[in-house]
Amino acid sequence: MEELLKYASVYLASMVKFIGGPLVGISLGLSYFETVILTILGMMTSVLVFSYIGRQAARWYSAYRRERQRPVFSRRSRRVVRIWLNFGIVGVAFFTPLFLTPVFGTVVAAVFGVPRRQIFLHMFWSAIMWGFMLTGLIYRFEKIALQYL
Repeated sequence: MEELLKYASVYLASMVKFIGGPLVGISLGLSYFETVILTILGMMTSVLVFSYIGRQAARWYSAYRRERQRPVFSRRSRRVVRIWLNFGIVGVAFFTPLFLTPVFGTVVAAVFGVPRRQIFLHMFWSAIMWGFMLTGLIYRFEKIALQYL
């Protein structure tokens, strides 16, 4: 039961913020491969869910911002539009684990009209690549990483 809770913690952390998966995995003493797999699965669960509700979530957020009289464009939204214009879905997928969250990156792709199959495909290769790389870096520099937890 305790092992299952560890797995669930890594899985849930990577659903919300990708780097959270490797950090939680190392802090709970999971192996490198367990952490990588759970981190990828966590991100892809968010991608799956939000690829279906992404456009609706964007409409809700837009109405929320109008209601609160917040500006339409922020520094973050300008950066995302710049990434989209320069690199398209490949750029959004590449930067999602680093600078965006799995939820936000998927919503951005959905708002720009990318088909679900492409969203899933590009986010999957990104999750695999960054899952191995970020988990490897965190496990390699374990002492430094644990200082920040």
